[in-house]
Amino acid sequence: MAAKKKTSTAPAPVPVLTPRALGRATLERQHLLRRTAMSARDAVTHLVGLQAQNTKPPYYQLLARLQGFRPAELSALMESREVVRIPSLRSTIHTHTAEDALTLRPLMQPALDRELTMFRKRLQGVDLERVRELSRAYVEEAPRAPKEIRALLLTEWPEADPLALTIAARCLLPLVQVTPRGLWGESGGVALTTVERWLGRTEEEAPDIEAAALRYLGAFGPASVKDMQTWAGLTRLKEVFERLRPRLVTFRDEHGTELFDLPEFDNVLLGHADRTRVIPAHLKGLNGVGNQNYGSVLVDGFFAAVWRLDTPRDAPAVVTVQELRPLTAAEREALSEEAAGLVATMTRAAGHDLRFATFVDLGR
Repeated sequence: MAAKKKTSTAPAPVPVLTPRALGRATLERQHLLRRTAMSARDAVTHLVGLQAQNTKPPYYQLLARLQGFRPAELSALMESREVVRIPSLRSTIHTHTAEDALTLRPLMQPALDRELTMFRKRLQGVDLERVRELSRAYVEEAPRAPKEIRALLLTEWPEADPLALTIAARCLLPLVQVTPRGLWGESGGVALTTVERWLGRTEEEAPDIEAAALRYLGAFGPASVKDMQTWAGLTRLKEVFERLRPRLVTFRDEHGTELFDLPEFDNVLLGHADRTRVIPAHLKGLNGVGNQNYGSVLVDGFFAAVWRLDTPRDAPAVVTVQELRPLTAAEREALSEEAAGLVATMTRAAGHDLRFATFVDLGR
């Protein structure tokens, strides 16, 4: 009698991704390895929004990703109200499509609730539901500046902390910054109204955290549960990924962290808990520097320098690249071409001067 051959039931080993492999996958997903022919609207949709604490970064983010991008394209979307600026991910301002402003923004309410919690002691005696009602009626009557909202609420609670009242209105309502704020080449102070009033409609379907997780992976994967929590400013997403597990593929990084991804993708900077896939570990203290005072330079897929554009009146534009590690002659030549394209697309300057320097944080 022949013995039965035993079959192995051990699960297949989970692939381990190196930091370089992770970095390449993320940059490909972010359209940062090569520019794509995607429209600005489709890019905002794919990226699930653009960081927009300041008004110019969304334009630079699209310039880095899209072939033939011109600032007027994003401005036109803002003027037609196809995209809006609204506090959402991590309770910070992002540029979202109108659809995401209506359906994604409610999912981020826990992050805004946590921000409001920090001001609870300074809001003692304040009826937050009344704050919501008064603020909504006021900003839906006409877009209002934050100081106007604060003045209105102080008439109701004159002893309350003025800043805390302003924060309460911001966290309790889905407030968009209306144009001309955010338009390229135009100025305008912050004026706020509700997203429903600005868009002339309310959300048509219930927010879906699982759909948001799948979209996140499509733009930022492969990623861990903690990565998405960092990106969104949310907690307790493990159960969401467990529900999605049958629809996903998994990997591990070199530290053993489980990473999830979409099957069709089997193979920046603020979208992951572990950013060493793009930012070298010794530079982690600078990983947010590009959002405010500087732009980020990726060389061979890794953060290697920061740039700054100055446009003095009646003079050539100045592009300053501050190196975080010595750049080679070939890398400097490539940056020279990028700087020329930057100035030609984003300014009216007749020429420019490119300067290289060692990094010094001029904004501190």
